[in-house]
Amino acid sequence: MREKKSVIYLDHAATSWPKPPRVGEVMLEILNGPAANAGRGNHGMALQAGRVLYKTRVKLAQLFGVSNPNDIVFTSSTTSALNLAIKGWLKPGDHVVATTVEHNSVRRPLEFLKRTAGIEVDYAEVDAYGRLDLEQVEKLFLPHTRLLVCSHSSNLLGCILPVQALSQMAHAHGAILMVDAAQTAGCYPVNVQEMGIDLLAFPGHKGLLGPQGTGGLYIHPDIDLEPLMHGGTGSQSEEIEQPSVRPDRYEAGTVNTPGIAGLGAGVEMVLERGVEQIHRHEWELTQFLMKELQKVPGVRLIGPEIGQPRTGIVSFTIEGRDASEVAFVLDREYGIAVRAGYHCTPLGHQTAGTLEGGAVRASVGYLTTEADLQTLIDAIHKMVN
Repeated sequence: MREKKSVIYLDHAATSWPKPPRVGEVMLEILNGPAANAGRGNHGMALQAGRVLYKTRVKLAQLFGVSNPNDIVFTSSTTSALNLAIKGWLKPGDHVVATTVEHNSVRRPLEFLKRTAGIEVDYAEVDAYGRLDLEQVEKLFLPHTRLLVCSHSSNLLGCILPVQALSQMAHAHGAILMVDAAQTAGCYPVNVQEMGIDLLAFPGHKGLLGPQGTGGLYIHPDIDLEPLMHGGTGSQSEEIEQPSVRPDRYEAGTVNTPGIAGLGAGVEMVLERGVEQIHRHEWELTQFLMKELQKVPGVRLIGPEIGQPRTGIVSFTIEGRDASEVAFVLDREYGIAVRAGYHCTPLGHQTAGTLEGGAVRASVGYLTTEADLQTLIDAIHKMVN
C-alpha cells in the first residue's frame, strides 16, 4: 500500500501525506458526477451531493462517539472550527481557562476577545514534560468562568492532556469543555460522550487522512453557538435570521462537497484500520526515534520522557545548530521533510524553554516506517560529527 516516495515525509503533524489513493479517487468521482450544490435543489444531483455530506457525518459520528451526526458541523479547518466555537460561545465579561501549550488558533481568538470584548483569560501551566497540575487548574476557575479549552495533544511536546478530568472540573464549575483535537483526531482514541467533551474541533487533513481545506466541529446538543458566518443555507430561506436547525445553522454558503467526500474516504480507512492500532504504530515509532536520538551528542528531546504517553510527535534541538538550518539541511541533503521554528505555538515553546530559537519537529504517520526514522537518525549523526 505504501507509495514510492522521493522524500521521507515526517511532517504529519502539519498534514498527512501521502493520502490513501481512495481519497483522490472519490473526490474526482464527485467532481465528474454529483457535483451539484447540496441542499439547494430537489433534483437528483443535489440530493446525491447531500447524501455524500451526510455519509461523512455518519462516519465521523461513529469515530467520535457522537449520537446525532447532525451535531457535527463541517468547516474549512480546525482553525475555523475553533473560531466558531470561541466567538460563538463567549460573551463580554466571561472568563476562560486555557493552557500554556495552546496553538495560536486558540490563543489568538482568545486574546482578540480579551482586547475587543473584555473577556478574561488565564493559562494553566504545563511543564516541559507535558504534565498539567490539575490542582493549579482548579484554582484558576472563577464564578464567571464559562469555558475551559485545551489541546488534546500539544503540537510541540506531543503530550496528551487529561481531558476527562478536565471535563469533570469544568462541569463542576458550571463551565463547558472545548478540545482542540488537531493532533489526535484519527490517531488517538476520542469519544466525546465518554470523555465529557462539549465542543470538539478537528482537522480533516491530518490524522483523518482527508484533503486540506476540510475540518469540523462537534457541538453538544444542549449548546447553541452564535454562528460565525451568516448567509444562504438552502433551508428556511424565507426567514431573515439564520436557521436554528443543525447543521444548516453553522454551514452558510456552498459546502466543499468534493473535499468532504475525500474526508469520508479517509475516515473510512481510519475506521477500518482502527484508531488504537494507528496510535500503537505511531507510539512505537516515537519510542524508537527518541531512544536513538538521545544517543546523539548535543541533542535535547522535548516533551514526555521515553515510555510516557504521547502522540506521534518528537521535537528536539541540537546544541549550537539553528533549528531552521537543521531542517533545511535535512531537506536538501537527505530528502527528509520535518518542520522547524515555532509551530504556531509560542506558548508551547515558552513552556519547553525553546522560545529563543524554536525546535525541530519530526512527526510520524500511519505509513511511516522504522527505516524512515533510521535515515533521519543517521542524518542527525552526520550533522553533529
